[in-house]
Amino acid sequence: MQAAAAGGGARESLGNKAGGERKTVNRILEKQDLSENVVRMVLEAPAIARKRRAGQFIVLKIGETGERIPLTIVDSDAEKGTITIIFQVVGKTTTVLAKLNAGDSVNDVQGPLGNPTEIENFGRVVCIGGGVGVGVVYPLAAALKKAGNTVTSIIGARTKELLILEKEMKEVSDRLIVATDDGSYGFHGFVSAILQNLIDAGETIDRVYAIGPVPMMRVLADLTRPYGIKTIVSLNPIMVDATGMCGACRVSVGGEDEIHLRGRTRVRRPRGGFQPPCEPAPNVPGAGKTNT
Repeated sequence: MQAAAAGGGARESLGNKAGGERKTVNRILEKQDLSENVVRMVLEAPAIARKRRAGQFIVLKIGETGERIPLTIVDSDAEKGTITIIFQVVGKTTTVLAKLNAGDSVNDVQGPLGNPTEIENFGRVVCIGGGVGVGVVYPLAAALKKAGNTVTSIIGARTKELLILEKEMKEVSDRLIVATDDGSYGFHGFVSAILQNLIDAGETIDRVYAIGPVPMMRVLADLTRPYGIKTIVSLNPIMVDATGMCGACRVSVGGEDEIHLRGRTRVRRPRGGFQPPCEPAPNVPGAGKTNT
């Protein structure tokens, strides 16, 4: 059955039809191992697929008493009623989820949650993904390309075997540059070095989207700041309700003294500036926005 979910989303869950017959939703239709400990799944979730926009996420619960975890909606197909997620196996819930196969089901999938990423024709944008963050930046690159932007994408990983979505990123980019830390494939070095090279070459860059490990995003934000290039990064703090109401996922943003709850209410905080990434920010599960 479907029911309204907090944050304006829909909930696809296991329910009972009249007469006690159990209805199966949230079936896993496809499963693919993209690299070591990184898994791609296609889920049956028609209500979410119809509403999802780039930058939004779901909250998933495997069993009746399971943990609720936020995961980015990487892609969706409204006609087929499916959504695609990509996750890294890092804890108990993702370990259990990775053991499921096509034909299995999960108990609850709630969404789409979070405000969609601001998408318009900015001009020339650079989309940067590191590690599993490539799966998160992919829908943004696709949406930005569709909006008419010239998209340069830079993706990186520690080694060639850990790279994901190279083919998919190439399809939604005007130019794709690949980097590996160990030089086993593509550019030998960090994605930040490639961005610096583009800036040094005098290329016009109107906006940067960067998603990956926090140190990587910090380096990129510091790199673009002197040039006045607006840069959007995605943070992943612990999340509880996923609507911005509880404030557990607040992050400090530029020292500002207010936060925006659920994109509607502005609340001043006496101890400095905090922003709940789950709702007002544009990107992933717990996405925070930093403009440089």
